[in-house]
Amino acid sequence: MITEQQVRRLRMLIKTENTKEIAASKAGMDRKTARKYLKSGKMPSESKIDHTWRTREDHFNEVWEYILGYLETNPELEAKTLFGLLQREQPGKFQDGQLRTLQRRIKAWRATEGPKKEVFFTQEHKPGELCESDFTHMTELGITINKELFKHMIYHFVLPYSNWEDGTLCYSESFESLSEGFENALWELGGVPAGHRTDRLSAAVHKECNAREFTDRYEGLLRHYGIIGLKIQAGKANENGDIEQRHYRFKKALGQAICLRGSREFVSKEEYAEFLKKLFTQLNSGRKARLLEELPILRALPAARLNDCKRITVRVGPSSTIHVLHNTYSVDSRLIRELVQVRVYAEHLEVWYGQKKTETISRLRGEYKHRINYRHIIDWLVRKPGAFQQYRYRQDMFPTTIFRLAYDNLMAHSPAKGHKDYLEILYLASKESETGVGQALESLLENQQAINIDAVRKILEVDTEKTSVADIQIDSINLYDYDEFLTVKEAA
Repeated sequence: MITEQQVRRLRMLIKTENTKEIAASKAGMDRKTARKYLKSGKMPSESKIDHTWRTREDHFNEVWEYILGYLETNPELEAKTLFGLLQREQPGKFQDGQLRTLQRRIKAWRATEGPKKEVFFTQEHKPGELCESDFTHMTELGITINKELFKHMIYHFVLPYSNWEDGTLCYSESFESLSEGFENALWELGGVPAGHRTDRLSAAVHKECNAREFTDRYEGLLRHYGIIGLKIQAGKANENGDIEQRHYRFKKALGQAICLRGSREFVSKEEYAEFLKKLFTQLNSGRKARLLEELPILRALPAARLNDCKRITVRVGPSSTIHVLHNTYSVDSRLIRELVQVRVYAEHLEVWYGQKKTETISRLRGEYKHRINYRHIIDWLVRKPGAFQQYRYRQDMFPTTIFRLAYDNLMAHSPAKGHKDYLEILYLASKESETGVGQALESLLENQQAINIDAVRKILEVDTEKTSVADIQIDSINLYDYDEFLTVKEAA
């Protein structure tokens, strides 16, 4: 095959060589071919003839009408699916290597005769006109906290005009998560856009059969900030395209930032949240110019956040627990058989009795889980030590691994009263210092000393003496210096 480079070389050589034969030989072609290119004045690419004939037999001619019947009924059927159907119906006739032929033929049919494809219309956004938000799953990134996979989501907020974005950690697509993330973003932004568009989230949008557009709580959120609510059509995620695109780009940026960090492991959720905050700040630093166009147009924030939450009234059971959204939490035993109001937020619960908040509890993720604070029940558990061994939530009575090791040690040396001795130590931790008692237990275990309440108390007393504050001597202050300063100020 003659190349373009050969023809260009031929044209240069013909000017310097004595004969066409020598020029053709040096250009790497025969005399006849050289004569053809010199006469036509065309390059090889310009001399190609359109290939309109088949060089191979089409094995699908006989069954093409049969295939079309399926395609016209369901155009989304893939060539691989139809090829498998043909192989099952006509064993031995079609070989695996012929799949590509069918794929090319179906592709050509779709491009010339198939149904028209959806057209996407590029949108033009105006400053301060709109914000978009949605939830995105983050577990795929493999973030771990204390060596355990951190299953979580991000409530993602974007301004389509400037691409300014913000995000809040969450664990479900609840209204509490939406409300917290939405408010966090607006207060970080420092203003309110004219409209807010969201996917058809159950936390914001009623089902199709409901005549009302938005849920009561979501409408209340919109009213509080004076913002118009917008929603996309069912099954049209592309209408929220800006936020969908930002999901992808943010995850990619986060993945790169984690690679630079060198580890996907974080000590705590707080450390990870701070890492995300710094990343958003970094990403937004390149969007300042367009953001400056938006900020003057944004509506002013209200005087305070809405601080909305789900309110549930429950009665405290005889085990000093409450049941909230299919999970169990302990409360102070004084509240047994009393009605309390539980205010449910995205990350925590507040327990209110009358007009007084009695508890703030970290919210459990998932269902049918429990969170029991030993301080709520230890007063009665030390009085009823026999209930400990079969207690349903016994595992929650070990604040740290050290407490569990101490309990196992006590039971190994004194099976009859080990549980009673442990409860006395746990009671001491509730009244004095859980950290201090834990350190005392660790010391006793390391030194292979007997564990009992007296030994723990002795270590705590020694530690208290060591950490007592020494007398601090403070030099007397010369008040004349201040008088002189005031005199100078008055004179000025």
